[in-house]
Amino acid sequence: MAESANPQEKQFSLQKLYVKDVSFETPNSPGIFTRPWDPKVEFNLASNAQLLQDNLFEVTVTTTLTVTIEEKTAYLVEVCQAGIFAMVNFAEDELGPLLGSYCPNILFPYAREAVSDLVTKGGFPPMLLAPINFDALYAQHLEQSQAELEQSRVEQVETGEKKVIH
Repeated sequence: MAESANPQEKQFSLQKLYVKDVSFETPNSPGIFTRPWDPKVEFNLASNAQLLQDNLFEVTVTTTLTVTIEEKTAYLVEVCQAGIFAMVNFAEDELGPLLGSYCPNILFPYAREAVSDLVTKGGFPPMLLAPINFDALYAQHLEQSQAELEQSRVEQVETGEKKVIH
């Protein structure tokens, strides 16, 4: 006789992977192609997670690159890569690392590929983004949140304010 699955067993699965938003602009083309290629790259990264319904979360990783040559924008590319993840029987303290680190680690390679494809199709040299350590970013986020909470408590004591902190 087969044993039934443990109802408290943790289950994690990727339900759907998709590009939520994409943008590519070359505001100074075709003139930008006549300049020597010595780009300045500004890179921004953000991730977000939201509960869709019980045990179902949408996680997004947004990468934005602005590449300039001699103060003129060569291109601007933004990709918002998303995924829907099912997470069953995880404790509240386990969800943070999953949503803030593990899921973005799954999504980022797809965002990297989309950025590379858009840049190349735009006529520019390939843009290969380096891997990101989302574990370190998540740990940094936790430290920053804790420091902000402590600072808020100190300010409340100094001003004598009474606020409910959750």
